[in-house]
Amino acid sequence: MTAVLMYATAPTKDEALRIARTIVDERLAACANVIAGVTSMYWWEGSVQEDVEAVIVMKTRDDLVQALTSRVRDLHSYQCPCVVAVPIEGGNAEFLAWIDAETLAKV
Repeated sequence: MTAVLMYATAPTKDEALRIARTIVDERLAACANVIAGVTSMYWWEGSVQEDVEAVIVMKTRDDLVQALTSRVRDLHSYQCPCVVAVPIEGGNAEFLAWIDAETLAKV
């Protein structure tokens, strides 16, 4: 099992909490942290935008990245939401085993 951090942004804390709750309830992620009040700057439709957003950090397995990405996109209000995966190279073995145990059973 390779553990993965998934990173996403949402336009509001409430939307981020709704997404986080859903993906944890559905066991696509073992945990999701919501960090509200980040300032994001990005190019969109030809100009630089600045918005206050909420960040969602999700802990999952590499074999669930596609399903989790699809589910976040389904739940999200943005036309093109940021949803990216970053492999975890190491860490607390007990915590990494917990991620494996608390996500969807492998098929």
